[in-house]
Amino acid sequence: MTCLIVDDEPIARQILEKYCSYLPELDIAASCGNALEAKRFLQNKQVDLIFLDINMPVLDGLSFMKTLTNPPVIILTTAYKEFAHEAFDLAACDYLLKPFSLERFIIAVDKAREKLKPNNRFLEEKTTEDFIYLKSEGKIFKITFDEVCFVEASGNHVKITIHGGILSPTITITAMEAMLPKPPFIRIHRSFIINKNKISHIEGNRVFINQTEIPIGANYKEHFFRELGINPNKL
Repeated sequence: MTCLIVDDEPIARQILEKYCSYLPELDIAASCGNALEAKRFLQNKQVDLIFLDINMPVLDGLSFMKTLTNPPVIILTTAYKEFAHEAFDLAACDYLLKPFSLERFIIAVDKAREKLKPNNRFLEEKTTEDFIYLKSEGKIFKITFDEVCFVEASGNHVKITIHGGILSPTITITAMEAMLPKPPFIRIHRSFIINKNKISHIEGNRVFINQTEIPIGANYKEHFFRELGINPNKL
């Protein structure tokens, strides 16, 4: 799990970095001193998990959570217990009260690991079948992979554009990506997965599917073109 540490106190960041070093499955992508710095980082990089302080200058942790359109799993680390209710309303995975022990930290990480597993309760486990079942608006739909044009992140949901319309199941785009076969599905942006068989054309940093314009993220561009059999160095 790639993780991001966000805390305005250097000592608090050091403790988290030390705790993370004890767990080989954790890879620290960055350690930020405030929420704005973290937001800039997330505009270009993706992480699975954020360790987030609440009481920070300019933009506090809870306000920062509200600005994230497709948030990773978040574990709050704070000295203030009175924010716990609001934190869980915002779907925080866990709430660590400072000072917390290594044991309590490991318990929180285990919760995050469980939450990140791709077998969402609304999905069947991935098989060799050419379809999956998705629950959307109180109904369960059988969706064949061939009818999926693209998937767009929308908060804690995704919007799946199929030939017959749009479905909006409660599942993260990362979990959805794990359920889709590769090929033909390719992640081309932090908020988009496309079916390459549905591409009508590509223009600059945009893919067009059924008249819909989809951006190609800078961090995904090289991989995307290689998946299409195109040398990105010759573009």
